[in-house]
Amino acid sequence: MRLGGRLAAAIEVLDDIERRHRPAADALKDWGLSHRFAGAGDRAAIGNIVYDALRRKRSAGWLVGDETSRALGFGALLLEWDQSAEALNQTLDGDKFAPEPLSASELATIANHKLNEAPDAVRADCPDWCAPLLERAFGAEWVAEGAALAARPPLDIRANTLKADRDRVIAELEGTQAAPTALAPHGVRIPPIDGSGRHPNVQAEPAFQKGWFEIQDEGSQLAAELAGALPGMQVLDYCAGAGGKTLALSAAMENRGQIFAHDSEKSRLAPMFDRLRRSDNRNVQVVSKPSELSALTGHMDLVLIDAPCTGSGTWRRRPDAKWRLTQRQLDVRKAEQSAILDTASTFVKPGGLVVYITCSVFDEENADQVAAFIERNERFKTVDHQALWSQHFPGRSDAVRFGEQGLSLTPARSGTDGFYFAAMRRA
Repeated sequence: MRLGGRLAAAIEVLDDIERRHRPAADALKDWGLSHRFAGAGDRAAIGNIVYDALRRKRSAGWLVGDETSRALGFGALLLEWDQSAEALNQTLDGDKFAPEPLSASELATIANHKLNEAPDAVRADCPDWCAPLLERAFGAEWVAEGAALAARPPLDIRANTLKADRDRVIAELEGTQAAPTALAPHGVRIPPIDGSGRHPNVQAEPAFQKGWFEIQDEGSQLAAELAGALPGMQVLDYCAGAGGKTLALSAAMENRGQIFAHDSEKSRLAPMFDRLRRSDNRNVQVVSKPSELSALTGHMDLVLIDAPCTGSGTWRRRPDAKWRLTQRQLDVRKAEQSAILDTASTFVKPGGLVVYITCSVFDEENADQVAAFIERNERFKTVDHQALWSQHFPGRSDAVRFGEQGLSLTPARSGTDGFYFAAMRRA
């Protein structure tokens, strides 16, 4: 397929997402099943246009002067594919599968709309109702932080130190541009793709099948590192999900001690079993029934809470979720987080640590939750997060934001997804 056909297909998928209010991944999968003639390269390019259009929805629509799927598709190419309006029209000329080229009025609008003159929420590529939340979280830098959340993400990997070191993993991934991450000691980064490119399928690599590495954003790796799990500890990963942080904690503990991995939804734990077998993590016990946790009350050295949240810190990877998010969903998450903090904290022993993590950038889910929890539970006090960060990452205070209750990682500041981390010690 030529670019025109790929653009037309992307517009069709964007229409489907808007009309049926469905995740982008589902819409792209259905399109591929009904258009089997499209090769892997075509599907990758179409997906890139769709995701670029969703990441840059506000700025793409503002640039072209409309919010239709057509405008978003064209806008995505202009903003992310190093295309000019005139060159794009020339590329589409004569392609019978392409959408109608940009009209004279659209060309005039594009010429007159300078993105640096756009409203703040447009430059931040965020819903209007989220703008005050971002401004509260980031102050004068909120537009830049929002824009960073609308960029293409890298592919991050954590070397599994139980089986291989980082250099060995990088050597196995030769030809992928894999390089050490800037902060995470065992992280490997493959940079964001350009244009119609696609990331390599690293899960097809023999090294992955042998358990040498896991896919995990550098921010998640940093949070696990800061949690400070040590060999011999008793650890509860209370919201373990598929086990990304569980496996990182287990490797840090060198398979000594015990990790109890729990999640309130059993289905989320399902992928963990294959990951454990592949990675040689042997000190993890999966606990799916809440009743089985009662024996752990008051005995854990470390309780890690990777709390359910809005996922605003992952908008680079799941941009469609940005536009589906509502205030009601935020309120539901806040109630869940409060309840989880109260319950999970009962498992930590005196002198032990509760670590609260979200992949959100909103204070309402982060510092506010920690402050409210400490007010309800006077036995807990936050640690010195600046000292904790310096202990693990000396000389890199530029990469993190410190608040009164914890610290934050963001695409603009640390080059990671957006994460919040707070550690609280029980007296």
